[in-house]
Parts: sequence; C-alpha cells; structure tokens
Amino acid sequence: MRIHRQMLLDLAEDTVSQRVKEEEGALVAAYLHGAVLLEEEPLLGRTADIDLVLVFADGEPRREVVPVVDEVHFDIQHHPESLYQPPRDLRTQAWLGHTVCTFEPLYDPDHFLAFVQAGVRGLFNETENVRARAQALLSQARQIWLDLQGDPTEPDLETARAYLRALRKTANAVACLSGPPLTERRFMLAFPGRAEAVGRAGLHDGLMDLLGAGELDGGLPAAWLENWEAAYETVAAQEEPPADLHPARRGYHRAGFTALLESERPAEALWPLLNIWTRAIKRLPAKDQARTDWAVACERLGLLGEAFPARLSGLDAYLDAVEELVEGWGGE
Repeated sequence: MRIHRQMLLDLAEDTVSQRVKEEEGALVAAYLHGAVLLEEEPLLGRTADIDLVLVFADGEPRREVVPVVDEVHFDIQHHPESLYQPPRDLRTQAWLGHTVCTFEPLYDPDHFLAFVQAGVRGLFNETENVRARAQALLSQARQIWLDLQGDPTEPDLETARAYLRALRKTANAVACLSGPPLTERRFMLAFPGRAEAVGRAGLHDGLMDLLGAGELDGGLPAAWLENWEAAYETVAAQEEPPADLHPARRGYHRAGFTALLESERPAEALWPLLNIWTRAIKRLPAKDQARTDWAVACERLGLLGEAFPARLSGLDAYLDAVEELVEGWGGE
C-alpha cells in the first residue's frame, strides 16, 4: 500500500467528520498537529501516526490509539475546553503552546480554536516567553537531579526513569530556543540542528555521552532490540496497556529504530530505544527476565550500578551549561 502525506491528511479529515457525527454535539472543536502537518516527509521508516486533538466542553484528558493499517495509526488526545483558558498563559507552555501555534483546525463551528490560536500567537516568540518555556523545562530537570542527588538508595528502575526524564527536559530546553520541543521518535534526527541553531553544537555529543553511547564501540547490540521488542509485546498484550505502548505502535517504534540504525549516526537509535524500553519495563513484574535484560544493558551504559554517580555528575555539568545558555540567550 502506497502511503503519502495527502492520504494521511484525508484520513484525518474523514475521521474528524465521523467523530462529529458520533459525538452528537458534544464535540467543541478538533484539530490536526504533529509530523503529518509539519513535516514535508511525515513517514519515518515507512510508518506514521496521525495526531488529532478532540476538544470537549468538559471531562478528563485522555488518549486513545486507533489502528488504520500496519503502517499508520491515529494518536488521539481528548482535551477539556478549560485546558486552553486563558490563551495567553499558553505562551509559556512549551508543548501545548507550540501545538496551538501550529495546529490546523478541522472542526471549529464556534471559532473557539481561532480565538485561542490568535491569543497564543500574539507575542509567542518574544524573548521573555521563549526563555520562560525553556526555563520551565530546566527547572523540572534540575529538581529531578536534586532528588536523585539526595537519594541514598542504590540506582534502580525508578532512578533510571527519572534520569532519562531529566535528560529529555534538558535537551528540550535547548530545542525550545529555536522551535518546538522534540518528539521521541525524531528526537535525535532534529536535536543536532537545534543545538547548532543556538551556537552549541557540542551539546549533541554531550547528550549522547550522558546516555552512555561511548560504551558502545561496536554499535547497539542486536539483542537489545530483541529484548525491547519482547518486553513491549508483553506489555501490549496486557488488558489495558498504556497508549504509548499500544500494540498498534510497536511497528511504528521499531521502524523508527531501524531508520536511525541505517542512518549515518546509528548510535542515536539508543535514545528512543532506551526511553521506550524503560517505560515498558516499568509495567512488568519485578522478577521478570525482561527486567534483568534491561538492567544489564543499563549497567553497561552507566545508568545503573557503580558508574551512575559519574553520569549524575555529568548531568549536573550539562544542566549548568544549558542554564547559562538560556540565561544569556535573550541578550544574544
């Protein structure tokens, strides 16, 4: 089956039209965002997801994944209308603020989305708002580092998960100085350019060092991809798997890894592999063999075991460098 951008756009419009009929007036608005809208080539490894948001008058935020074909699925967020009020506050929110600035309305009968988008776009790229978005991410990352620094226990699954969250927030603080935060699958494809855009190309290599990529002289071990897939399949088979580990997303994630492994910088596949693998392990029993396989990989990378304090010290230095960058960015 030949998949192309226009086909994905048509699928999005058709799905929203169907949801409008099904919701019988409950739907306030709907919009498209993400790679299908923003990337000239939304496919990566011949797969894609279609990111939709459905806005309702009230209710709790939730997420659903809807398969289309093996290569394509919908990733649909349900948002209450209150999440967008007041619009000016979204100017300092890295994720939702950028989404609102760039989304394409697919259903907006009362011009709710038009009003919100106009309110967010005004002054969105002013220096103080850009810096505020980056600093918010950095503050969260620094707090994680402080919590880890004061933790007297041996590094474990929760420690590694927290460390990876801190890395993601710190790197996205850099990315937010020149554009939107980066999604997981395309993170390492885009981060080098974002680091160069703010005159800090070395931050890319620093990020890879903090992941432990320097310990992989021969590239990613083939067994790691097999172990990740086994863990993922176990979680996806559970009665209520989380949306990010939905069965429909397994091939999507694997295709992203493969595309990176076949690129000029194959070690960068470590970023999505490690992040998704760790989330899957969280959902498995403590004595599951999959946890042991994951722990062995993390010890080799220095994310567990005796080498972890050195990684934590490196994160401190990396945070210092990014904090200085963000503080001085407005003046430059």
